[in-house]
Amino acid sequence: MTSPGYTNDKTAVLARLKKIEGQVRGVKKMVEDDRYCIDVLQQISAVTRALQGVALHLLDEHFTHCVVEAVKVGGAEKDRKLEEASQAIARLVKS
Repeated sequence: MTSPGYTNDKTAVLARLKKIEGQVRGVKKMVEDDRYCIDVLQQISAVTRALQGVALHLLDEHFTHCVVEAVKVGGAEKDRKLEEASQAIARLVKS
């Protein structure tokens, strides 16, 4: 198995996820502290945008690494990687 496309910037991806994890903990604390609904919703929106940013970054890395390599190989591997990418995009659009 080849390495993931994000291997070169794994540290940065993990740092972004750690920040998002902190944001989620902050949302939990806001609910525990009975904060105003709109304030909680704003924070949830920020977390959602941050996760979408990570997802788009990973998708971009997938295309520039995994899909490009599969297209070079061709055949069934190319078809499989393109279908995977298409399905991933469909899931992101629905979320």
